[in-house]
Amino acid sequence: MKQQEKIIEMFNAIAPTYDKANRFMSFGIDISWRKEACSNILGKFINKDMKIADVACGTGDMMGLWDNMSKGYNTNISKLVGVDPSSGMLEVAMHKFPNFEFIQASATHTTLKDREFDALSITFGIRNIIERLEALKEFNRVLKNGGYFVALEFTKPKECGIAGKCRDFYIKKILPKIGGYISKNKEAYEYLPQSIDNFLDVKEFENELLECGFRIELTKGFNFDVTTLFIAKKIRDI
Repeated sequence: MKQQEKIIEMFNAIAPTYDKANRFMSFGIDISWRKEACSNILGKFINKDMKIADVACGTGDMMGLWDNMSKGYNTNISKLVGVDPSSGMLEVAMHKFPNFEFIQASATHTTLKDREFDALSITFGIRNIIERLEALKEFNRVLKNGGYFVALEFTKPKECGIAGKCRDFYIKKILPKIGGYISKNKEAYEYLPQSIDNFLDVKEFENELLECGFRIELTKGFNFDVTTLFIAKKIRDI
């Protein structure tokens, strides 16, 4: 089985307990990170229509926030679609949000139309994509010129002081135990720190976005840079 297929099967296995584990492990802070990501984009579309794609949508949390928060900005989301390759995750998402549109597809072949969307979000999913550059090119394809790419991701810090060591201890030693206990799948949550170590630092990921036709609008770290918010604007087709 290919590595990407193994990752998808892992998410299928932990899907029923995924939300509970996420809330517990992050103490619910991940919700505030997601809200800030949404507000940064919705603030650009006050009193306007927009279409949003959420890739690696998982159980649909980000889609729920897009939908709920848009009302506070008087933004009309005329199309909101979630894309994920995991049937297990989509089953949970469709149960939570039966009125939302979901597509089972990969990040490299979303099946979405060319230049259709004003924003594309991916939260804690980009590091799980083996062919990352191909996915970024696909995101460029489905975004309108001037559309926004929004990502939240665990990133690899270049410096590691006391705060960084505490962060690493929590991610590498504590999180796998908590996630493994809740999900009864220790291996899946041992994958989490490994995937962070194998991912890029902030600058490296910014460079990939530039290569794929985007201009960096914002990068912001949260909670000792455990997580980074990336917002980039599509400036050219590739």
